[in-house]
Amino acid sequence: MDPSLAELLDGIGARLRGIRRDRGLTLDDLATATGLSVSTLSRLESGKRRPTLDLLIPLARFHRLALEHLIGAPPTGDPRAHLTPRRSEPRTGNPSVVVPLTTYPSRLQVFKQILGPGDRPPNRVTHPGHAWFYVLAGDVRLLIGDRERLLHPGDTADFDTAEPHWFGPATDRPAEILHLYGPHGDRPGA
Repeated sequence: MDPSLAELLDGIGARLRGIRRDRGLTLDDLATATGLSVSTLSRLESGKRRPTLDLLIPLARFHRLALEHLIGAPPTGDPRAHLTPRRSEPRTGNPSVVVPLTTYPSRLQVFKQILGPGDRPPNRVTHPGHAWFYVLAGDVRLLIGDRERLLHPGDTADFDTAEPHWFGPATDRPAEILHLYGPHGDRPGA
């Protein structure tokens, strides 16, 4: 076996243990969440069991990490990010284009969003999490509860998404934002 591959495989157990501990989880917590036994997880973390895809995939899904990030795989050598814009019309009624800037699902998601003007009245939504955004271009109208704010390029917003909210362009022209969203209440810099 290639020595660098052997070194990578030997380090996976300690990496998995570190991820679990950083998130404040016990082996029992992880076993319950993934369906893997405590014994299997313990042997995997201690390096007494070789990692296989049938063990790593449930862990990657639970931790919401891509496999290469879960195991610490070396970069491919191609530094380019391959961004794939998605068109959407969220429940808020405004069409938008979302460009994910994170290449793997994580606790804190980052994306650029181009907000298009809509033809429906604002529809406030709620969902678990925390949002932060920075206005790159255009003007953004932000409604949170019964409060309204007008944001211009360079302004930021920071709010709990459990409170009814809506945001979109303040005019008939699109607006662009850099958007960070933490589904578990994660906040930038917290």
